[in-house]
Amino acid sequence: MQRMGMVIGVQPDKLDTYKELHRAVWPEILDLISRCNIQNYSIFLKEPENLLFGYWEYHGTDFSADMAKMAADERNQEWWSFCIPCQKPFETRKDGEWWAMMEEVFHLD
Repeated sequence: MQRMGMVIGVQPDKLDTYKELHRAVWPEILDLISRCNIQNYSIFLKEPENLLFGYWEYHGTDFSADMAKMAADERNQEWWSFCIPCQKPFETRKDGEWWAMMEEVFHLD
């Protein structure tokens, strides 16, 4: 199992929309996340900075393949068409990232 964290901004004028979307995530999206070996997934919001922090645990063996499967899913692409306009990615993110991945520097079980 690999713990993973990511961060992105959220557009201030889209904050309510983003929250509403995530109060009722489509069942197909929840199922896809599980089928892509992601468990214990949470997104946290820090206001007034409007930062989103995502955390999940990856239980698969090929993260790249699972993320490609997620990205190729038509229903997920539709979901992203609603979520992406709400988000404000960091200019400092790595090539190929939307959410900026974070390095784990401490963990305690």
